[in-house]
Amino acid sequence: MLLPCRVVLKQLDLHKQWIDSIGETGERLVVDEVDFRSIDVAEYRLVESRLIASTFDGMNLKDKDFYAAHLYSSTFRSANLENAIFIKSEASYADFSNANLQKTNFVKSSCFETVFAQADLRKAKLVNALFYQADFRDADLQDADIRYSSFEEVLFRGAQLKGVTGLEEATIISINIGTLEQPVILAEEEAREWLIQQIHTP
Repeated sequence: MLLPCRVVLKQLDLHKQWIDSIGETGERLVVDEVDFRSIDVAEYRLVESRLIASTFDGMNLKDKDFYAAHLYSSTFRSANLENAIFIKSEASYADFSNANLQKTNFVKSSCFETVFAQADLRKAKLVNALFYQADFRDADLQDADIRYSSFEEVLFRGAQLKGVTGLEEATIISINIGTLEQPVILAEEEAREWLIQQIHTP
């Protein structure tokens, strides 16, 4: 059942109170299957919120702070998220397809089966994060920082990786340079060597 806009706005106000009072008043924002496309969230804080299976497709969320937010199964397709903060976020099963994620901060985030296909992740901070079966196919990761992050069965087919930094400190368990239907899995050193080639490709 879709929540009326006025109800969501009231919950956003309560969440702001909850953040400002460090939990003394107000109430944490916990919503499921809310379509935010008709709501102007520019003035509302979304840190530590729980936005499950919600829709943000095509929205301008530049500089938005999603610190420690739970974003399971939410969609941000074609959204503008430049400079957005996802530190310590739970972004598993979220869909960032074709989104502008330039200079975003995903430090210490969890990204299990998260979709970044065709996303612009140039200069993104993908540091100390967990990527399991994440989909970076045809994404632009030029100059992104992947230090201390872990990658397992991550799809990289068609991704632009030139200038990626921090590979030496990253844990590369395995990558998939094929497709979901026809996987081509490279493990450990073989995977690392493939990534090195892509990073240094002229």
